[in-house]
Amino acid sequence: MKIDILAFGAHPDDVELGCGGTIAKLISEGKTCAIVDLTKGELGTRGTDQTRKEEATEAAKILGVAARENLGLKDGFLVNSEEYQMEIVKMVRKYRPEIVLANAIDDRHPDHAKAAKLVSDACFLAGLRKIETELDGETQEVWRPKQIFHYIQWKHIQPEFVIDISEHLEKKLEACMAFKTQFYDPTSKEPETPITSKDFYESLTYRAQDLGRLSGVAYAEGFTSEKLIAMKNFDGIVW
Repeated sequence: MKIDILAFGAHPDDVELGCGGTIAKLISEGKTCAIVDLTKGELGTRGTDQTRKEEATEAAKILGVAARENLGLKDGFLVNSEEYQMEIVKMVRKYRPEIVLANAIDDRHPDHAKAAKLVSDACFLAGLRKIETELDGETQEVWRPKQIFHYIQWKHIQPEFVIDISEHLEKKLEACMAFKTQFYDPTSKEPETPITSKDFYESLTYRAQDLGRLSGVAYAEGFTSEKLIAMKNFDGIVW
């Protein structure tokens, strides 16, 4: 299954929070996108494995992604091991993306930075011919994405570029709030966490608005890149 963009998240909801607007925009432009969650988010204070699965399915429908998978790795204990790398290699070779979106390179939750490095290393390994993998009984062909971009999460990391999501902010918010057990709900009786406050929900808008202010658009999402980006010309730049 050949797609254009493959987005990885350490937990269900990472992708929606970090780059949901970008995915919605790309899909509206005719690109194909898929999401791979590394863990089930089973250590989350609120909800259960099953509710997270249901919420992730609903969020995927809202965004319109071609597929969403969960690797079932151990939440809270991600390690850059051969075992975990090979599971991601299989996904990269299955979907054959041009671009991979991955967790922030540094963040409050330790799984995020670990996932960023884990995905990056696996993308390189996926291009090595002497590493052989099988999926559903068939030998996979090698594949290495052209670019790996890391979305920004809890911490304020200086982006190296931003994507204008002005026309897609509402869909991003809708996809995020599909995870209703995880975010602001004044009727919930479950324990409060840093991401269940009204302020955190509002931050999804005002942080996008601030990146938009700095780049000359209404709302934007920021990314860092693992390598220098070459541009053929100045087409597409917001002046």
